[in-house]
Amino acid sequence: MKSCILHLDMDAFYASVEQHDRPELRGRPVLVGGSLGRGVVAACSYEARRYGVHSAMAMARALSLCPRAVALPVRMERYQEVSRQVFAIFARYTDRVEPLSIDEAFLDVSGCERLFGRPARIAEAIRDDVRQETGLAISAGVAPNKFLAKLASEAGKPDGLMEVPPEEVDAFLLPLPLRALWGVGKTTAAKLERFGLRTVSDLRGVPRERLVEWLGRHGEHLYRLARGQDDRLVESRGGIKSVGHEETFSEDLRGGDVLRLELLALAEKVASRLRSKGLAGRCVTLKVKYADFVAVTRSITLGLGVDNALEINREAVGLLRRTEAGRRPVRLLGISLSELRAAGAGQQDLFDHERERARVLDRTVDEVRERFGSSGVRRGSLLPRPSGGKKGSDGGQGA
Repeated sequence: MKSCILHLDMDAFYASVEQHDRPELRGRPVLVGGSLGRGVVAACSYEARRYGVHSAMAMARALSLCPRAVALPVRMERYQEVSRQVFAIFARYTDRVEPLSIDEAFLDVSGCERLFGRPARIAEAIRDDVRQETGLAISAGVAPNKFLAKLASEAGKPDGLMEVPPEEVDAFLLPLPLRALWGVGKTTAAKLERFGLRTVSDLRGVPRERLVEWLGRHGEHLYRLARGQDDRLVESRGGIKSVGHEETFSEDLRGGDVLRLELLALAEKVASRLRSKGLAGRCVTLKVKYADFVAVTRSITLGLGVDNALEINREAVGLLRRTEAGRRPVRLLGISLSELRAAGAGQQDLFDHERERARVLDRTVDEVRERFGSSGVRRGSLLPRPSGGKKGSDGGQGA
């Protein structure tokens, strides 16, 4: 049976959700991200992109390029709500779904033709369902493998569908610039251009041995991509690999007390997200970015999975001591958990009765927040926030 892969990608997801929820913003340039002073653009509408704005750009720079843009904060809970709707639609057509992010996934629809029709028809049906049920646009690529499907969806954006049948792979792939290939960034592209290579067609003409000589193992990778070869399977197991949250601050943090309070606030958000997915994580990772943009990470792997804010915070504070935070000013803090498993899975320990008491309290807090919003209940130590802890951006991670 021939493989048939779909790549589905929401168009300007965060910004599109904001335009959907606030109709007065439709047709206007919208930026979603951090504050003017230190924040970055997490997403921007297509109206803003016409001015040269792109994600990861400093918010101040984006607004200088597009002064008429409306800048809005990240509303991760709302985006996750819409994401769950979209992924539920995917699951109607196949159980082989590999999430790449909150708004993007590969689907293997091989063998689904008898139920839903040709692969392109399946992709169109999914696009119709997403538009009708969420009011948002999603682009789709249809191809024999993941690499080509992603290229096809990118070519179809915005709000489009492109199919690359097996017999048309060369016609689609060979004219593309080298930067279209996975793993060809600015440095690799410049190196290949010195050898007179600018398109995939140019690369196709280089022997495998020569590419390996120039680029090492990466040369073998590019040799296969230039021929449209990608034998990776759609991996639906697990789905989410990590759950985390990070904050960029409008003012650098310097004091240990302020840093620990910020870690507690992050731990609360991460723990809440884990519980909403019924997950716990064994590996706690702390990310610290200093004022000079140097970033470090520290990790610890636990015997049992955790989904409680105080336990996560305790480990994060321990990891913080292994950095120069406090001695060097801090621009960003982040906490993430990986090695995820179902909450409650694993060996029981002598303190499990305390864990169960904590879980009961957590469930109560979650219910209050579900009814009254994230500000419905908050630890007293987090009220009020120190002036040094002003947020510059709210960057959620994990689907």
